[in-house]
Amino acid sequence: MPRRSGSAVALRTVGLTKRYGGRPAVDGLSIDVPAGTVCGFVGPNGAGKTTTIRMLLGLVQPNSGTAEVLGQEITDPSAYLPRVGAMIEAPAFYPTLSGRRNLQVLARLSGIGDRRVEAVLEQVGLIGRAGDLYRTYSLGMKQRLGLAGALLGEPQLLLLDEPTNGLDPPGIREVRGLLRRLADAGTTVFVSSHLLDELQHVCDHLVVIDGGRLVFQGSVEALLAAQRPALRATPEHPADLARLAGLCAQAGFPAVVVDGDVHVSAPGEWAGELNRRAMVAGIILRALGVQPTRLEDVFFTLTEGASR
Repeated sequence: MPRRSGSAVALRTVGLTKRYGGRPAVDGLSIDVPAGTVCGFVGPNGAGKTTTIRMLLGLVQPNSGTAEVLGQEITDPSAYLPRVGAMIEAPAFYPTLSGRRNLQVLARLSGIGDRRVEAVLEQVGLIGRAGDLYRTYSLGMKQRLGLAGALLGEPQLLLLDEPTNGLDPPGIREVRGLLRRLADAGTTVFVSSHLLDELQHVCDHLVVIDGGRLVFQGSVEALLAAQRPALRATPEHPADLARLAGLCAQAGFPAVVVDGDVHVSAPGEWAGELNRRAMVAGIILRALGVQPTRLEDVFFTLTEGASR
C-alpha cells in the first residue's frame, strides 16, 4: 500500500514556463512533490511532461519561473544531479557491449565505480541476461537496463519517463513493486506514464497537466474520493438497457449505457431502490453493484474539462 508522505518536498516548481516558437510547452507550472513518495506525472501526449522533466535535469532552460530539486535551484544542476537518477525516453547504450559491460562503462564515466552493477541488474531482473549483447535485448529489456542505469548512484530522487514502455504485464508488475520498495526506503520517485491503472496501484501523489498547465495535484486517495460514486446495473435482456437508463434519469440520477451495462451517477445506497424500480417495470437485473472508481476515468474527466 502507498505510504503516507511527510512534509518535506523533494521537487518544487513555481510558475515554470517553456516556450518553443511562441507556443508554451509548459505554462506557469507550480507543483510540490512530497519526499519519499511515488508521484505519478500524467497528461495527454504533448502536455509538457517530458519538457518539464528535461528542465528539472538542466537539459532545457526555462523561459521563466523557478524550480528546486532536492532543495537546490535548477540554475545549478551540478548541486543536485549526483543525487538524482533519471531515465528519459529511450535509454542509449552501446549495441555491441553486454548489458553488464554497458552499466560498468556508465558507472565509471559517472565516477561511481562498478560496485553497484550486479545489485542493480538483480533489482531489475536482468541478472540472467547480463552477459548478452545489448543489441539482442527486447524493448522491454532495454527499458530495464535503462532503469538499472538510473539506479546506479543510489539516488534520492528518481525521474522516470515511461519506464514500463515495452514491458509485458509481469514485467510491469515487477517494476511497480520495485518503485514501491524504493519509495518505502526513502527514495522519491517521479514517474511519467500513460498506464494510469498501474499508477493507481503504486502512487501516493499525482500531478496532472494538460496543455502545459496544472490540472490537479494531490493524493490519489483524495482525487478518487472526490469523485461521485456510480452504480453499474446489467439487465438480463439487452433490449431493456435504454428503459433501465430512463428509470434512473426519472429518479434524478444521470445514466449512460456502456458496453451492455447501465452506469448510474448515484450513491451505493440507492442500489436497493434501483432494484425495486426495475422489478416494478418488469426489468430483471442479472448484476447490480458499485462501479469502482478508476484513475483512468477520472483522468479523462479532468483533461476533457480542462480542454473545454
